[in-house]
Amino acid sequence: MKSQTPWFRLSSLVFGFAFLYIPILSLIVYSFNKSKLVTVWGGFSTQWYGKLLENDQILDAAWLSLRIATVNATGATIIGTFAGLVLARFGQFRGRTMLSAMTTAPLVMPDVITGLSLLLMFVAMEQAFGWPAGRGITTITIAHITLTLSYVTVIVQSRLATLDGSLEEAAMDLGARPARVFLLVTLPIIAPALVSGWLLAFTISLDDLVIASFVSGPGSSTLPMLIYSKVRLGVSPDINALATIMVGLVSLGVMITGYLMFRRERLRQRDMQLASSAA
Repeated sequence: MKSQTPWFRLSSLVFGFAFLYIPILSLIVYSFNKSKLVTVWGGFSTQWYGKLLENDQILDAAWLSLRIATVNATGATIIGTFAGLVLARFGQFRGRTMLSAMTTAPLVMPDVITGLSLLLMFVAMEQAFGWPAGRGITTITIAHITLTLSYVTVIVQSRLATLDGSLEEAAMDLGARPARVFLLVTLPIIAPALVSGWLLAFTISLDDLVIASFVSGPGSSTLPMLIYSKVRLGVSPDINALATIMVGLVSLGVMITGYLMFRRERLRQRDMQLASSAA
């Protein structure tokens, strides 16, 4: 029985990775298909990448999604960092339960309910204050920040909960004020968590379809909305080319981020070894 366990684990691992990545690999392969039929191989060709670059509708939607995702990830990281800091360091205070519930509610709330409630809120705000005027980039960005700041809050709060408080206490004993301690001690230590939260918020925003469909308006179709409308009429090969480019960019970003975090960890371990040897 023990001798069969490694084979079972290996086969489960292979099956799991194959289940996840074979569809993506097939999509990449068929993006170089010469045929107009997505599932029929007609020879190697890069013509669909050229046609993709000539499709202004897809390029405009992709640029809009990237802008929204970048602003959303930055805003969610800033707000989520402060929310995680308050929940992790300020102990019990009046309103803590409400703050915790408000920051974690989007994690368990169905996207349909979230999108509908945000749409009703935007309509009521427009009638009462005149802002936001219609639905578009602003409403999509606000909706995505509302959704993704919960993920950043959970990540930052978890990292702060495991942070060694003696480092901050030592900095304050040396005369540093709390704001300076946060900027020079706490922030660099939790930087990997901030990067992870930013990337997660960026990915969720770039991938969102349901909420964006509720809060978007004419002329503000994001890339997932455009792809969904095209897929309903049949997948075209230029969509495969677009998906391949997105997979390549995401993979490159993950590799660069992983390398930087690995390098930072090695430098930290080296500094700790030098400090221990000097002591």
